[in-house]
Amino acid sequence: MFNQSRPALSRGVLWTLFVVATLVAGGLVWNGLHARAKDAEQLKANTDKQAVVTVSVMTPIQNKDNGGLTLPGRIEAFAKAPMYARISGYLKSWKADIGTPVKAGQVLAEIDTPDLDQQILQAKAELASTQANAALSENTAKRWKSLESANFVSGQAVEEKVGDHNVKLAVVSASQANVNRLQAMKNYSRIVAPFDGVVTARNTDIGALINVGGAPGTELFVVSDIKRLRLYVNIPQSYVASIRKGTTAKFILPEYPGKTFTAVVQTMSQAINSNSGSMLVQLSAENSHGDLLPGGFATVSFEIPAASDRLSVPPSALVFTKTGVQVATVGADNKVALKQVVIARDYGSRIELLSGIAETDRVIENPPDGVMQGDLVQVATVEAKH
Repeated sequence: MFNQSRPALSRGVLWTLFVVATLVAGGLVWNGLHARAKDAEQLKANTDKQAVVTVSVMTPIQNKDNGGLTLPGRIEAFAKAPMYARISGYLKSWKADIGTPVKAGQVLAEIDTPDLDQQILQAKAELASTQANAALSENTAKRWKSLESANFVSGQAVEEKVGDHNVKLAVVSASQANVNRLQAMKNYSRIVAPFDGVVTARNTDIGALINVGGAPGTELFVVSDIKRLRLYVNIPQSYVASIRKGTTAKFILPEYPGKTFTAVVQTMSQAINSNSGSMLVQLSAENSHGDLLPGGFATVSFEIPAASDRLSVPPSALVFTKTGVQVATVGADNKVALKQVVIARDYGSRIELLSGIAETDRVIENPPDGVMQGDLVQVATVEAKH
């Protein structure tokens, strides 16, 4: 009897253990699935939260400056004359080096011209020959005229002798003109200053072969008038109407910190450069003390009435796209609105806008890369009106 009841008891225990194990395993699975679902919800919430970019916003700055316009300028000599060789030869001597003040007509250099000298001698010899022939033909014509009066020769023969004399005189004139031409060329063997100024370049030396030329870089000397200088500035089109002939401007130079110079608008090109969108303006400045150097750069300032209705934003607020310059603003629903703007002037630390935004707009100070119209953002700070 004992051996037959034990197997039945074992089957009941096993079944109980199986049920308990199944319940425990099911509980563990359910707990695992519940925890995973909870983690997934938390991860989704965190991802959605991180997907919303946090930005700092500001309101545009109202224009309150005095309207000064500051632009780079280029200084040039009032008159600049590159001195080229008119004849060929060898440099015999030079009289003025760079930085030397010279007067109009002062000799800068002399050129030795052996070939030209021989041409002059030859031309003078040809002139003497033609003069002798002309004198002989004149005497012949006179004798034939006297023979005509005695009816020894015909009038036609006399006219031929007189015509021959006139031809000889024409040859004399041509020979004389050739001599004069060569002697005029000889005068170019002396390089002289065209006006009072300073020698700003010397590109030759004694014994150098001199060739006739006028290409840039082949000049022997450069003489510049620096008592008065020209100052060239490119004025943006939006400010052209504010500049007039006689307008006074101030400019500074890097080599004279803290010192201000004055220039006056002399001429204007009256045309807008299609590449730069600006007009070239020429100013003149006195340089009696020689402080200003031609070829240098200056910072030029014009006093222009400010437009009080214009707004400014920091340079970092601009978004450059294929369609132009835009500014990213944040609406009441915290969504991005891109607005097309027109730049009026660059102050360096801020950009003055001609149009495109309102004073109450919330402008993103530094828009994130790839910001698009309608993107949802989170405002980090409360904008303060400047």
